[in-house]
Amino acid sequence: AKAAPFQQYETGRGQKMSVRMTGAGDMAWVSDRRGYRYEPAQSSGNAWPDIPASILRVWYAVSGVSRAPDSCLVNFYGQGARMGLHQDKDEIDFEAPVLSVSLGDTAIFRIGGSARKDPTCSFRLQSGDVLVMGGPARMNFHGVDRVIPATSTLLNGGGRLNLTLRRVNLPVEQHGFT
Repeated sequence: AKAAPFQQYETGRGQKMSVRMTGAGDMAWVSDRRGYRYEPAQSSGNAWPDIPASILRVWYAVSGVSRAPDSCLVNFYGQGARMGLHQDKDEIDFEAPVLSVSLGDTAIFRIGGSARKDPTCSFRLQSGDVLVMGGPARMNFHGVDRVIPATSTLLNGGGRLNLTLRRVNLPVEQHGFT
């Protein structure tokens, strides 16, 4: 399938997000006035492209999960883009971790606890860093406070790409199918 262009989605309240997004895999995360959700096809009706084999190898090497991810959200952080504190809770399968691959400029990543009011700490995610949020940390609030410009030459024109892999659906045996 052809790659979907990056889009600047809006929240359910109609506010444009500063991060531009696209996806790959069986389904990808989208947002509009109807809310946050996973869709099996692009807005054009085309299937999402396959998750690249090189990114799947990272998943198998560090996720601890033998089943492939079924979604890869690709976020592009350009000048001034950020991502507020949020939980990744639109999935059905919370047993599998969320795996994040950082490419390009360094991000100031913030993570807290399972409640929004819990204390947070921040650290840098540099190009090539891989972060796995699994187990009790799977539901921790997290976000990107800012991206530090000109900290990488990987992307022509600068910015940061973040590839977030996850299992959206439960395995067939947990759905009750035989």
